[in-house]
Formats: sequence, C-alpha cells, structure tokens
Amino acid sequence: MKDYHINIFYSEEDEGYIADIPDLKACSAFAETPNQALTEVLAAKESWLAAAKENGKPIPPPEYRPVIYQVA
Repeated sequence: MKDYHINIFYSEEDEGYIADIPDLKACSAFAETPNQALTEVLAAKESWLAAAKENGKPIPPPEYRPVIYQVA
C-alpha cells in the first residue's frame, strides 16, 4: 500500500522542525527534533483521517511526490 509523503524541515523562524503531509490539508506538526516531528505528524495523520471518516469527509489518496522522485 502506498502511504502519504511526509516533509520534514527546519524552520529558522520557529527554531524547530516542522513535518507536514501535503495530501492532507493542514496536517502538520512541530517539534524540537526531526524524529519528534515525525512522531507528532504521524499522530496528527491518524487524528486527521479519523476526523474525516467520522464527519463523512472524503479522504484523499496519497498522490504527492516531490519532483526529485518523479521520472520524466
């Protein structure tokens, strides 16, 4: 099964790491380390999917692929 892509990057402005899932609108997390950010965004993903299912909202398929992984 294909899973959602996760971006993790350091934010100078926030002085910490931000993790987000581009396919899930507004699904992101903040932490002091990349591993903590990953753990937090995985929990956010589960909450996001549960809330969408509970409210009858569509769950988008995992489609986002960074340009470096796309083949011409």
